[in-house]
Amino acid sequence: MTSLYRAARVSLIALCAASAAACEAGPSMFDRQRTEQATSQPTPDSVEVSPAAETPAPQTSEPEGIEAAEPEEAVGVTGGAEPGAATEQATAVTASDPVGPSDPERHVRFPHPGQVRGLYVNAWAAGSRNRMAELLEIAERTEVNAFVIDIKDASGYVSHHTELPMASEIGSSEEIRIRDLPGLLDRLEAARIYPIARIVVVKDPVLSAARPELAIQDTAGGTWVDSKGIVWLNPYQEEVWEYHVGLAREVAQLGFPEIQWDYVRFPDAPVSDKERALYPGAADRSQPDAIRAFLEYSGDELSEFVVEVTADVFGVTTSASRDVGIGQVWESFIDVIDVALPMVYPSHYWQGSFGIDSPNAYPYEIVKGALDDAVRRSADIEGAGTTRPWLQDFTLGAPRYGAPEVRAQIQATLDAGLDSWILWNPGSHYTEGALEPTSGFVEEPLVRIANEIVPVSRRFELLGAAEANDSIRGGREPGR
Repeated sequence: MTSLYRAARVSLIALCAASAAACEAGPSMFDRQRTEQATSQPTPDSVEVSPAAETPAPQTSEPEGIEAAEPEEAVGVTGGAEPGAATEQATAVTASDPVGPSDPERHVRFPHPGQVRGLYVNAWAAGSRNRMAELLEIAERTEVNAFVIDIKDASGYVSHHTELPMASEIGSSEEIRIRDLPGLLDRLEAARIYPIARIVVVKDPVLSAARPELAIQDTAGGTWVDSKGIVWLNPYQEEVWEYHVGLAREVAQLGFPEIQWDYVRFPDAPVSDKERALYPGAADRSQPDAIRAFLEYSGDELSEFVVEVTADVFGVTTSASRDVGIGQVWESFIDVIDVALPMVYPSHYWQGSFGIDSPNAYPYEIVKGALDDAVRRSADIEGAGTTRPWLQDFTLGAPRYGAPEVRAQIQATLDAGLDSWILWNPGSHYTEGALEPTSGFVEEPLVRIANEIVPVSRRFELLGAAEANDSIRGGREPGR
């Protein structure tokens, strides 16, 4: 973990205390209200879920018609652009709103909020004054206090005007989506939003086309192409590391307090595809060793900045005890990053995961099971970073996801003992009804538990009934 960040963060505890108290993790607000009112059946502060059935060995490719379980790939995005993005470019931010200078009493420009409650903001939305205004209004009305901003997405294009020489050389600076990144940061500072810089690493068609020797090679010659027609960068190549870390250093200098690596992995391709793959520079290093080495390198190179170094990982890494073919093993990376962000989207789990036949219909149970595993495994690792899940705010199959399904995932995160989360929607459109208003819920929120829509305070009752019927979970913990 970045020691400089940890040291600086200690000095910020007092600054964060007020905001942290306002969004205390644990039971829902209605659990606390019921306890304070001394009802005859107070709701417990936490829930013990019976051990899950052993999860079937995770597959290394996703079902037909959906990309792998990573934020950019989740559903319905091409090159990071959302429908209507071209129209919105006309209203792109070209100058910052007038804001006052940073408070000289603050040691950093963006104090850590303590508990991150975030939204993903794709580059087109981040560069649109109108869309950004809409998202800031959601944050003002709700518990949201952080935005994940695309600096470089899976299209390979850098979103802002970069001075990185390699970006100009390869052409990744030729499609600017955020025309005034400093102005955007000013706007987020004024709104007290914690900004996170998302940088996609190995899925980069621009770099792989310009520098094919940095891509995975094919045994038949030339670059390796998977069955979906995708060329992947080689995670063993240190030039790939240097390019992305150079970009991270640039945005850290601009003021981003957190660098979030995405696609920091090997391809999730069928074995038949992988048999043709060659990795120059691999030597005797395993794939998990290569991913760990990159994360260690990035932490070292960014240590002069007061930044967190975080990484998006597949949701199955919290439960799988072995590498599922992408180089991500929980114990191999959790102690060299500040935060791991497993993508625990219920729609992306296979039938039978945690003993559940239709994972997408059990958002609470899937997220709770996955995060329980993450917490358990991290407890055994000295210096382990924290866990902050990506949660699903999009529909992929039945049931349609609305406020009950999204809120169920948030509640599962809190019940797992974690206090931070980020919602993913590829078009950056969010279900505000799932978010706690700044003044608190007026009515008790509904959640999907045991495939029923119920008030959140009834979740323990339904979980108990489901366990008694052995219809949801049973057997051993996954990965055991």
